[in-house]
Amino acid sequence: MTATKTATKTATKTAASPKAKPASKDAIALLKADHVAVSKMFAEYEKARSVTSKKKLVGEICTALTLHAQIEEEIFYPAVKAKLKDKLLVPEATVEHASLKELIAQIEGVEPDGEMFDAKVKVLSEYVKHHVKEEQNEMFPKAKASTLDMVELGSRMTARKEDLLAQVT
Repeated sequence: MTATKTATKTATKTAASPKAKPASKDAIALLKADHVAVSKMFAEYEKARSVTSKKKLVGEICTALTLHAQIEEEIFYPAVKAKLKDKLLVPEATVEHASLKELIAQIEGVEPDGEMFDAKVKVLSEYVKHHVKEEQNEMFPKAKASTLDMVELGSRMTARKEDLLAQVT
């Protein structure tokens, strides 16, 4: 089994365990649970000292962020943009995702080789914290106050995430 598949299986357990996402969870609760899981992974990375631990954690982080971004971009963002007639929040979040994807591409599957690798992971962590703060403080309250069916959106997002996880494992 490759290191990426091992990391993906671990990320699957971390980000997609039955306890973490019951079927009735609404979209915002699902996304917030992902935010918490990734934050914990970044905290573990900061404590990690061995190359093996760092590589495993980076694999988990990259998988979790990639899946999270994909379900947001395919399902959550279009629904929010349409319902709120948004011309700023969703486009900005989409641009932030592009920056995150660039950093993920620079570290995913790469051997942790010192300070530049650690710096890229740190910057990725900081970008994610910024992105999460904006979503949770600006986008989520507006989406929640709208007439969007968050449970239905959450069900669609959960199903899509499970499909994506099946493709990477």
